[in-house]
Amino acid sequence: MFSKLSVVVTSVLITLAAAIPTTTPPVTTPTSNQCCTSVQNSDSSSVSAVAALLGLDLSGLNVPVGLGCSAITVIGNNCGGTEVTCDAPEKEWGSLIAINCIPITA
Repeated sequence: MFSKLSVVVTSVLITLAAAIPTTTPPVTTPTSNQCCTSVQNSDSSSVSAVAALLGLDLSGLNVPVGLGCSAITVIGNNCGGTEVTCDAPEKEWGSLIAINCIPITA
């Protein structure tokens, strides 16, 4: 009886752990060209403040983060900030933040 209960409890805990959403964004190969107002390390106070507003946990990440980013289009590219290639930003982040931003060099 105890072993059956143990199996059920373990199964429920594993299911619950898998269902809890994570707020740490994945870091992938950058593929999205962005124009960002600034690019800072993920542990900077500015990045931490914006990430907290969006409910993101960037602790443990050591990547450059773009702030105030917008997608670069081929037509009418007028970037007044820093041109970078980032992980594709999530829609719910708006234009506030982009993760893993590598400067574009010509």
